[in-house]
Amino acid sequence: MSLPFSFLNAVERLIPRERRFDDPLSTLAFGTDASFYRLIPQLVLRVESEREVVELLKQASASRVPVTFRAAGTSLSGQAISDSVLIVLGDNWNGREIRQDGAQIRLQPGVIGASANSVLAPFQRKIGPDPASINAAKIGGIVANNSSGMCCGTAQNSYQTLAGLRLVLADGTVVDSEDPASVEAFRQSHATLLEQLAQLGRETRANTELAAKIRHKYRLKNTTGFSLNALVDFDEPLDILNHLMVGSEGTLGFISAVTYHTVPDHPHKASALIVFPDVETCCRAVPVLKRQPVSAVELLDRRSLRSVENMKGMPAWVKELSNGACALLIESRAASRSLLHEQIGQIMAAIADFPVEKQVDFSEDPAVYNQLWKIRKDTFPAVGAVRRTGTTVIIEDVTFPVERLAEGVNRLLELLDKHRYDEAILFGHALEGNLHFVFTQGFDSDAEKARYEAFMGEVAQLVAVEFGGALKAEHGTGRNMAPFVELEWGSEAYQLMWRIKRLLDPQGILNPDVVLSEDPEIHLKNLKPLPAADEIVDKCIECGFCEPVCPSRGLTLTPRQRIVIWRDIQARKRAGIDTAELERAYHYQGVDTCAATGLCSQRCPVGINTGDLVRKLRAGAAQHASTATWLARNFAAVMRGTRLTLRLADGSRRLLGAPLLANASAGLRRLSGERLPQWTPAMPQAVKLALPETPATTEKPRVVYLAACVSRAMGPAAGDAEQVPLLDKTRALLEKAGYQVVFPDNLDNLCCGQPFASKGYPQQADAKRQELLFALLQASRGGLDPIYCDTSPCTLRLLQDLDDPRLQIFDPVRFIRTHLLERLEFTPQQAPVAVHVTCSTQHLGEAQGLLDIVRLCTEQMVVPEGIHCCGFAGDKGFNVPELNTHALRSLKDAVQYCGEGVSTSRTCEIGLSRHGGIDYHGLVYLVDRVTRPRA
Repeated sequence: MSLPFSFLNAVERLIPRERRFDDPLSTLAFGTDASFYRLIPQLVLRVESEREVVELLKQASASRVPVTFRAAGTSLSGQAISDSVLIVLGDNWNGREIRQDGAQIRLQPGVIGASANSVLAPFQRKIGPDPASINAAKIGGIVANNSSGMCCGTAQNSYQTLAGLRLVLADGTVVDSEDPASVEAFRQSHATLLEQLAQLGRETRANTELAAKIRHKYRLKNTTGFSLNALVDFDEPLDILNHLMVGSEGTLGFISAVTYHTVPDHPHKASALIVFPDVETCCRAVPVLKRQPVSAVELLDRRSLRSVENMKGMPAWVKELSNGACALLIESRAASRSLLHEQIGQIMAAIADFPVEKQVDFSEDPAVYNQLWKIRKDTFPAVGAVRRTGTTVIIEDVTFPVERLAEGVNRLLELLDKHRYDEAILFGHALEGNLHFVFTQGFDSDAEKARYEAFMGEVAQLVAVEFGGALKAEHGTGRNMAPFVELEWGSEAYQLMWRIKRLLDPQGILNPDVVLSEDPEIHLKNLKPLPAADEIVDKCIECGFCEPVCPSRGLTLTPRQRIVIWRDIQARKRAGIDTAELERAYHYQGVDTCAATGLCSQRCPVGINTGDLVRKLRAGAAQHASTATWLARNFAAVMRGTRLTLRLADGSRRLLGAPLLANASAGLRRLSGERLPQWTPAMPQAVKLALPETPATTEKPRVVYLAACVSRAMGPAAGDAEQVPLLDKTRALLEKAGYQVVFPDNLDNLCCGQPFASKGYPQQADAKRQELLFALLQASRGGLDPIYCDTSPCTLRLLQDLDDPRLQIFDPVRFIRTHLLERLEFTPQQAPVAVHVTCSTQHLGEAQGLLDIVRLCTEQMVVPEGIHCCGFAGDKGFNVPELNTHALRSLKDAVQYCGEGVSTSRTCEIGLSRHGGIDYHGLVYLVDRVTRPRA
């Protein structure tokens, strides 16, 4: 059914065109969340203010238009999709306010959970919920799903740590429980509603059998249905309303802000892994551990351990465990090391009498406990990595009473075997009896759908009826369990939930068919296809973990959306459907605006680098191989041409002035159909390349200096306070540290091949890389001397798949960290410095090293939040400048108090300088300024 004209007309007046999406590509891209369902919205709206939400809900109520809210879209049960209007959060929902020295924090719904914890870290506090998706999930979804996690349990979830709520009801009314004036106005305008909520509470508490059932259900982790515990825990109707919103999944209102009571984030921790000979012994240990000072106890069955035993970095003993083995990963945290040691002794004494097959003792060593947690965290992606293309990964989430955990585990394993889910694994948060089981499922045949339906029916009967557990412990009811809510809760409680829904959403416009549905088969409808697209991305489970680090998020597509659209294009082609229009749109949104830096792979549970797909697509479309070959063979001429072009541009600046040249450049770019690059005042001047001859042999240690092609071409901008080119500054610093600096022969003809690779010419790129590696081997006397590369992206390209152990290639961070710190004396400056950690620095594992070096150089360091990739991406900053502009849209505010910024990529520094309003330089400029040779 199409949307009413009156509603569309009102929306057009309210939401600017650039924040309204109704084209086929955008609606398909937004029709996907992390669940195994798909609905294509008719209209997607990006909202930037509460006022917009209020007006949209008023219009939706008047026109009876269903709406669904989405924060990050990492929900697993189908609660963040819509076939009507999808309302997504824009940039302006990122507010946070720390109160009472970190004891409370007020957050808007667009704040990523991990970001909330990072601002609380100086106070040694954190928010209570700790879902596995915390690096991507946003506060709006965390509250609306009552998400928990490994350490959260039932005591520290959003419901239990809620201090205040600001919400928008279905009729557009706003109420803020922390604003007395707002509360008083709401009591006046909605007295009837509040009295009805109070009456529901009185009725529920008076029904002793129902009240006892509710209390029992929330003794467990439980997100099935609405939070009926609000009716027995509170008698003040506004408190009831606020706590009903927790876990309501956008079906009762919009959460505009939340205030949490925070919880301690103890700095000292240790982890151990205890492997028991069988499930029964393992589960008998859980109630004992529940009484001990543990912060997390994770159960891993033999299947889950087997799924990761061949992964890189896994200890060899994992393969040797018996078939019935079952493990507990235990963590304890404390405010002091002595208290931690006391707790460890207490824990181990408590389980000393249990038979153990293998034991990794408690360790405070990050290398040890991170490896143990890697076993746990890699289980889910391990299943995703081996699934058959076309199938989806389903992670279910149930709770058994802890005292019956062993029986529940074994019965669940029997069901998985019965229905032939041979690849399935089982793990979970043992202290709460919360088990996750992961399996792969195809939905491309009636037989497969029937298998899934039969299995889920038996799971529901087992967990909800036979064991009195919860069918959804922490993932939310969504569409997935909506048909089973009555089975779990019984008719009386189920009808109470419907009364709540109709009271707060009388028109039924808020996220219909989520949590409650009158369709008993809603969990079997709108199942998401995952067709084969390309082997690079076929393992994608569309979880959305990649999205926060993508520079084009909010401009065009995210990595998840790129994969979604490419899958659809390939499926349509196989079906004989014309995809020309979709591919035209995808060329810009999916390919041209992808920075292809691969940060997404660091967040992806199965390690997918969407940039690899984009480079492959560029290679398929590349039509100038012969030109690329000529350029590769005549690279020195290319370098001379680049320097000439920069000199001409700078001459034009001197002649016309910077403002006039910028305007003229913008006009010429428009006339060229966006083909000509955009000139900005941050544009570098040409380097006057004059390499010194290799000095005579001395007793000084040698270092081979590989000046990247950008360093050989691009000097500082005309307005930069620093006018010494990077090449000269680097050589001076190395000589200050006592090194003899040598350059490879024929340097101006050398290149790592990155420009060719990014344009889709891998053969030419590989040829240049091999040529450079050979030259470096010669210059370093067969690998005797270290090689310093002054640009991180080039270093990364050279080191990837490097199979010659003789070559010691260093980026600026690693070389300074390992070779110069002992040779230089640092006197930190007082002036604050902004730091940009490039994508390649992150891939090289040197992010922390960079921050540590800058801390030696300055008393004040600023790392702008939320900027993971600058989006300049080689030459994208010139040719697709909107990507760089969008990625750095928040930079200027973040660095306004800094006098300069540092980075390790000359091209990145161009965009950073332009959009930050301060000059960004290579790290060596800062290091050189604050150091002198060590005596």
